[in-house]
Amino acid sequence: MTVYSLADAAPAAPERRNGQRHLSLLRVGSMKIGDRSELCLIKNISAGGMLVRAYCDLPAGARLSVELKQGEPVVGIARWVRDGFAGIAFDEPIDVLELLSLTAEGPRPRMPRVEVNCVGSIREGAFSHRCRAVNISQGGIKLESRAAIDVAARVTVSLFGLQPCSGTVRWRDGECYGITFDRVLPLPALVSWLQDERARLRASA
Repeated sequence: MTVYSLADAAPAAPERRNGQRHLSLLRVGSMKIGDRSELCLIKNISAGGMLVRAYCDLPAGARLSVELKQGEPVVGIARWVRDGFAGIAFDEPIDVLELLSLTAEGPRPRMPRVEVNCVGSIREGAFSHRCRAVNISQGGIKLESRAAIDVAARVTVSLFGLQPCSGTVRWRDGECYGITFDRVLPLPALVSWLQDERARLRASA
């Protein structure tokens, strides 16, 4: 989850913050280091900086830019790096409230839920049940199944062509289930799978 903080300072090393108002969302960012462009998972954003999960070699002191708003990169420096996480201090403070408004109403930096219609399976423990995927995002899936699975149950969802995803049942409404994945699906993998699904649907039409 990405935490949008109203604090002015750049995020410190990962720890539980107290007494700060925040809004939790899921956000994927585009990070440019020199002539390289890499994806990152933005965990925390404040006016002065951000905490990111970097999926590349990122040394402390590196100059970089991160695209928070489409076409408007924010420039900063990696003040610290630890266990794959990095604290980025912006050269100039950003308007967090404006960023929140754009996230809620404008172009979104992450892939939204995409409607799908494919058959798969949902496994709880030793039991596997047939299901139909209704929509999917990088962070979770909505599906339909006649199985009786409790909220908070640990499950694994399997769809043809996509790596099995483990997660937790967050809600149930009749035969509909909302499941949050343990790990965010890599954007390229999800896009590739959606393209294959679209081609399959067109071929069967």
